[in-house]
Amino acid sequence: MQANLRTQNPFRREHPAVQGLRSTIVGVVLNIVLALVKGFAGYVGNSYALIADAIESTSDVFSSLIVYFGLRVAMRPPDENHPYGHGKAEPMAATAVSLALFGAAILIAVESYREILLPHHAPAPFTLGVLALVVLVKEVLFRYVFNVGLQAESTAVKTDAWHHRSDAITSALAFVGISIALIGGKGYESADDYAALAAAVIIAFNAYRLLREALAELSDAAPSNDVNAGIEEAAMSVAGVVGLDVCMVRKMGFDYFVDLHIIVDGNLTVREGHWIAHQVQDAIRERHLRVAQVLVHVEPTTR
Repeated sequence: MQANLRTQNPFRREHPAVQGLRSTIVGVVLNIVLALVKGFAGYVGNSYALIADAIESTSDVFSSLIVYFGLRVAMRPPDENHPYGHGKAEPMAATAVSLALFGAAILIAVESYREILLPHHAPAPFTLGVLALVVLVKEVLFRYVFNVGLQAESTAVKTDAWHHRSDAITSALAFVGISIALIGGKGYESADDYAALAAAVIIAFNAYRLLREALAELSDAAPSNDVNAGIEEAAMSVAGVVGLDVCMVRKMGFDYFVDLHIIVDGNLTVREGHWIAHQVQDAIRERHLRVAQVLVHVEPTTR
């Protein structure tokens, strides 16, 4: 006996993507401002590390827009062509952002190497103040957006947050490189270029880590053990459930989809087994607000 128990979740409140949309807009506005400030300061102050930082912030703007539209699509309800909803748009956006991070890392690395080969003046001292401000703003933005991503269980939002952290890392390394160039004097003019090159390596590593998480979700990898354990515990708390045979869970954007085999007394009627299946559904969705569907297969005891 199977009960496909998909209904509108009565326990759901505000869609988890809403907070992600707000944080993404905040990030877009701040990144536009920072990209302009860093680009101008880098050009006037003779610092390619700052210009590389501006490039990273510009890529952040486009990446955040990808996340924004990905979240908007993921929020759409199921329809005839997408009976399971549009949740895959969320990890797809995260994948695109991760690839954009790779692109930014390659661009910064190539330009840094080119600047190392070309003789140039040391950066201006005022660029240190600009970088210190950027590190502070981007770290605060990272913490804000990442917390939103954790609460929404959104891979795309967390990836967007790490884009901000990568920007903070780039700025911090640029600060170190420019400081070395100013303190070391002649012969150390390219220190900030080496700093930008190091930042490119860190950004590429973060891009790889984030891409791996996004691809895992796209390929329906199992969620954390805590999610499965909570679902199994909720199912076993229902009167009449004597055991579980199968519990499979996959994440689709912001929602979880559950395939569950419960074991009940073999002497129960079909109606009684079906009623228990509905109780299992309610118990699971009361505990996990993001469960969109529970497909329950009822099996009798063998004795």
